[in-house]
Order: sequence, then C-alpha cells, then structure tokens
Amino acid sequence: MIIKMTNLNLILKNGFAGLLLLVVATQLAVAQTKPLKKPAQTNCVPLGSWVAPDSGQVTNRDVIARAAKNSVVLLGETHINADHHRWQLQTLSALYAERPNMVIGFEMFPRRVQDVLDRWVAGELTEKEFLRVVEWGRVWNTDANLYLPLFHFARMNNIPMVALNIEKKLRRQVAEKGFNGVPVEHREGLTRPADPSQAYLDYLLPIYKQHDRKEMKKGDIGNDDPDFRRFIAGQQLWDRAMAEMLKKALVNGDGIEQPLVVGVMGSGHVIHGFGVPHQLNDLGVKEIASLLPWDQNRSCKLLVAGVADAVFGVLPHISNPFEPQHQRLGIRFEMGRGGAVILQVEKDSIAEQSNLQDSDVILEMAGMPLKNTEDVVAIVKRHAPGTWLPLKVMRGQQEIEIIAKFPALKK
Repeated sequence: MIIKMTNLNLILKNGFAGLLLLVVATQLAVAQTKPLKKPAQTNCVPLGSWVAPDSGQVTNRDVIARAAKNSVVLLGETHINADHHRWQLQTLSALYAERPNMVIGFEMFPRRVQDVLDRWVAGELTEKEFLRVVEWGRVWNTDANLYLPLFHFARMNNIPMVALNIEKKLRRQVAEKGFNGVPVEHREGLTRPADPSQAYLDYLLPIYKQHDRKEMKKGDIGNDDPDFRRFIAGQQLWDRAMAEMLKKALVNGDGIEQPLVVGVMGSGHVIHGFGVPHQLNDLGVKEIASLLPWDQNRSCKLLVAGVADAVFGVLPHISNPFEPQHQRLGIRFEMGRGGAVILQVEKDSIAEQSNLQDSDVILEMAGMPLKNTEDVVAIVKRHAPGTWLPLKVMRGQQEIEIIAKFPALKK
C-alpha cells in the first residue's frame, strides 16, 4: 500500500455505482450541514493535482511510481462522469509506462464475456461488433463513448482485459436469499465473502435507508434488519467477485514477471478499503493501491486519511459532453416477471424524473408488451425527442401508468 488504510470507523458520505450506491452523496452531506454556517470548503484538491489524504499535495511522478510497486491498483469512478474516465486513461498510461506488463480488469463486464474481451484485444472485432456481442446496452447501459478510449488503449497496447463482474441475477439472488441460500452450482465459482467491518455497515446503512421501499419509518431500520443484511450480502458478493478475478489475473501471469493488475470500477467499491480492498486482503493480496478522482465541489471534510492512497482533482459531472447516440431512459434492467425488471434508476435520468423506482416491472412501452431486451432498447432508441412515452408498470401488486417525458433536443 502507498498509505495504509486507517480510521475505518469514519462514515464517508460518498455516492457510487452499482446496486443503489451512486446517488446520495450530496443529499447526505447537505443533510448534515447546519443552518447559518459557512459553506463547506471545497478547494482542498486543486484541479489537475494529486493529494495524499494524510499528508497533502504530492507529485504525479511520486504517486505513479509508488502505485506501480503494488500488485493491484484500483481506479475508482462515477460511471457517468466523463472527466473520471479521462483521468483513468491518463493514469493507465502513466502506470503502463512504469510497468508495461499489465492487465486491466473492468467492472463493466460479466465473466461470461471474457472470450469476447480476448477477441477485442486480438483485433478481431470492430467497435460495433464488440459492443453488440458483450451486450453493452443490456449489461451496462451507460454511454459507451465514456469507456471506449479505455478499451482502445488496452487493444492498442495488447493489454489483456479481464471481466470482473458476475451476472446481475446472482447478485439479486444472494441479496434476496443470502449466500448460503443460493446453490453452489449457481454461484459462478465464488467463495464466501469476508464479513464486513462495522464501519462498512455504518457507511451503507444511511444509503440503504435513503432507498428503502418498505412502508416503515426509516429510523426503525438498524444494522440487524434482515432486508439490510440481504442488501449487504449482495453488495459484498459484488466486491468479492471482482477481488477474486483480480487475484486470478495476478496468478495467471506468464510466470516470468507478475503483472500489474489494474481494476477499473465504481468508487464505492474502492473508497476507504471497505469493498474490493477488504476482499482482496482476505484472499491474501496485501499490496494494493487505491486511487480516486476527486470532484472539485466535494467537501474537504470528506478528505480524511484512509479514504484512498491518493486522489486527483477533476471537474464534477454537470452534463454528458457527448451528443447522445440515441435516447436513454436511464435504467439498468433485466427481463423477468413479465417485463423489464428495473435493477437501478440512474440519478438525474428521465426514469428518475418520471418516478420509476427500483424493482418496478415495466410491462409495456407505448402499448407494446416487452418480450426481450431488444424490445426495450429499440423502443427507447427510436422515441422522438420532446415527446412522451407511456409505460405500464407493475409496482408490488399494483399496476400503474407512468409517463416518461423525453426532453427536446437543445438548439
């Protein structure tokens, strides 16, 4: 480690990607701010500079040199922030210059598409073919333009890409039934995750409360709540899956020199060592560097020792700088229960503005039943800007009508 993970009992209010975890940082920070106080200081990480949370500003050369001495380097991100991905590309390039024997693992891909990643790196697929075969629109459903520079960097330099993730169905099953409730043959070879620290539970509980759909007072939910524990089990499985694949990439080197394994994933899996670093340690991998992008509008109170080994000042996400290739509803989903089951509603999306919720099942779009993933993608893609899309939704036991309002194109 560049800087040892300490103070794990600190509760950090940071939003992150994956399973309801990238949407509440601002709300939590604002909720704790008392009236009449000065605004929180936000200039602690200058734009384009590195800061070590426990010691202050540090040079790019020092950060990269120290990070490259580790077995694993984790690069966090907020999935829809273009500056985060530009920072990742810059950091990958610098790490590659230090240790060209590199492997890059991506949270964005489930294990079953590993052969497709191999074919991409080998130059056998075009961009369009690659995105189609990995089912990008279904599996990740975030603007591919944000990630393609990273994929091209790997192919250009013949760097192996590793699929770190598991199927969403397995995560949902573990969240619903617990790890032991899922048959061994359905676990994709995963071992039982290491138990979470109390600090991790304290960190996730307010986030869980923020999104709890049960009709109960949020104050009644504690660490021992069965649904919260199932939620934790699903999140830990996600962390464990990525940790196992990162370790496997270390072991599967050419036998001459151990590769530098870099993991690209949501910051929530990295921050404060709660997620993937915790599981890597349990698997015997101790030399880990955690690097995070740090948005310019984040409170300096959150920049505490142990949040990461180093953070880099970037611009906050304001809007997508790319002209969208097609309309986006802003959901992650899978087919089941007679329609499209919403796994996650993206923040500031059309779906969120339309009051779609996690676990809703979209039965029909524009009066058309949804039979497969392609139905959902095709209907949304061809929907005209500035018009409304009627949805028939099953929420619990109740069937409701929701209107998704697509904004007009900006002039």
